[in-house]
Amino acid sequence: MSLRLSLCLSVLLVLLSLVPVAALAEEVVVYSARNEHLIRPLFEAYTRDTGVKVTFVTDKEGPLLQRLKSEGRNTRADLLLTVDAGNLWQAAEEGLLQPVESAALAANVPEHLRDPGNQWFGLSLRARTIVYSTERVKPEDLSTYEALGEPQWKNRLLLRTSQKVYNQSLVGMLIAEHGVEKTEQIVRAWIANLAAPPFANDNAVMEAIAAGQGDVGIVNTYYFGRLLKDKPELPLALFWPDQQGSGVHVNVSGAGVTRHAPNPQGAIKLLEWLASEQAQNLFADANMEYPVNPRVAPHADVAAWGAFKQNPINVSRAGELQGEAIKLMDRAGYR
Repeated sequence: MSLRLSLCLSVLLVLLSLVPVAALAEEVVVYSARNEHLIRPLFEAYTRDTGVKVTFVTDKEGPLLQRLKSEGRNTRADLLLTVDAGNLWQAAEEGLLQPVESAALAANVPEHLRDPGNQWFGLSLRARTIVYSTERVKPEDLSTYEALGEPQWKNRLLLRTSQKVYNQSLVGMLIAEHGVEKTEQIVRAWIANLAAPPFANDNAVMEAIAAGQGDVGIVNTYYFGRLLKDKPELPLALFWPDQQGSGVHVNVSGAGVTRHAPNPQGAIKLLEWLASEQAQNLFADANMEYPVNPRVAPHADVAAWGAFKQNPINVSRAGELQGEAIKLMDRAGYR
């Protein structure tokens, strides 16, 4: 090899070493527990804006967490995207995520909607709130979550199964707010008021209320929005509990950079984009959720449900107290 060629190669190698890794990377790989039809438009928009390809793998949250554990340092995943703070907390607790320091994320995601250690960040918000029959219930009859255990709701309350993480997180947040003893009293009172055994999903709860099987229930707001979009004639409405107290219990879908991400900087940029004003409506509107970014207004259909005060307890508590919540529900006979 000539001296001139050797010098040229050396210069080229030095120049390449100065180029940031993220600039060389043209792909971010996402493991997603969200349905493909909800995330594909987002990632396509990101690719149009940045030229970065987003490859995604979809599955349930359990298999995705197991896959990350099994793959370890050999994983292709840069970002984990999933629903419910309980699942995000579990991923962080099992060492599958890494902390991210980002001024953009700190500015765009409220403190109570992100991990205290910055390992995950909420990207869309849903409330777990009260739904009621507009034919048999007046909104002034309703007040708080715990009041659903009062005698006036005997044989009128409907709930989804305790096996779903959404209800486990709700009870976990109630424990964070009220303590174990009082929360167990609340849950026992709910069970005593049930008009039917717990249902498999929120849609079944609302359909049963509309059919007259019960009068009130607890559901995630986006289930309400999707059902009413298909069946606007259903005599159902949402009620925001605890507005004179601590506020409505909220939860998130969100994401975190995987611990062994091959392209962590690319993952951070995608995460920051998903929390930006540019992308928040795309992310939230697809599933009739609320943007987490306080500067972004919700979709008109979602805004029509009315504004509400959120419970300010950090949603990570839903994960921390999930085990206690499951044991409590079992003791209370909530199946």
